[in-house]
Amino acid sequence: MEQQWLVEFKQYLAIERQYSEATVTAYTKDLYEFCDFLKNNGGAVSFKKIQNNDVHAYLGWLYDRGLKMTTVSRKISSLKTFFHFLIKNEKVSYNPFSYVSIKRHPRRLPHFFYEKEMNALFAAVQGDEPLVTRDNALLEALYSTGMRVSECVGLKMANIDFEMHTMLVHGKGKKDRYVPFGKYLEQALQRYFTLMRTPVMAKYHKNHDYVFVNHYGDQLTSAGVSYLLDEIVKKSSLTTTIHPHELRHTFATHLLANGADLRSVQELLGHSSISTTQIYTHVTPEHLQRDYRKFFPRA
Repeated sequence: MEQQWLVEFKQYLAIERQYSEATVTAYTKDLYEFCDFLKNNGGAVSFKKIQNNDVHAYLGWLYDRGLKMTTVSRKISSLKTFFHFLIKNEKVSYNPFSYVSIKRHPRRLPHFFYEKEMNALFAAVQGDEPLVTRDNALLEALYSTGMRVSECVGLKMANIDFEMHTMLVHGKGKKDRYVPFGKYLEQALQRYFTLMRTPVMAKYHKNHDYVFVNHYGDQLTSAGVSYLLDEIVKKSSLTTTIHPHELRHTFATHLLANGADLRSVQELLGHSSISTTQIYTHVTPEHLQRDYRKFFPRA
């Protein structure tokens, strides 16, 4: 991101707006937090390239943390002010946060994919081409475990136990958790290791333990994951955009829609508080129709 713009904005708040030191610090902290989110979750790499899906994913991430609405509102206000400053100085052409309105009502679930949409994404990464097997395993890992993108790119070979079908995930705040996985992810990983990772690591003489690698055998980055997911969408039959964090929301939504209890989902996502997980206790239209036909006597 354009670090100099952050410095100029900080000076603007302190000198022109004459904000207190505490207020300037709070604004600056909010901006750097947003930059870190984009970096760790495969978002835009420039303030000029911020898109609506980056904003939606960031809002979902803030809700994930169980923050008070007043706190979320303040963070969005900081970003609105920052982009207004950039527009005023002709550095960007629009404010991506201008349409965001934080109201004091129950939080709405961020965007997720329906099962048919996930099937379309998986259909786009079928085949034995080395990079295709990597993309299939990556998509499967994000969807099947609910890992954050930063957790996924940091996953190491030693963290995967194929005998017990579990992964040791290193989460935020040095909080580790074990996440189970099924046969689809197991098969996807084994094919990826055989057809892509092992040959590429040998070809370029790489010797590290990270699971997901690029075509040179180096550790895959969060930005790299975002790019690959965009390419998968382009190959699919879907006419939508995708943000890596949305696969985490999809994982939780599908678990609850199929009968999982909230406490289990909390553990799988690595939420410290169950109140954070409660944003997923919504009802999808299909679920509503199914229960209506099943339980209502005159359906």
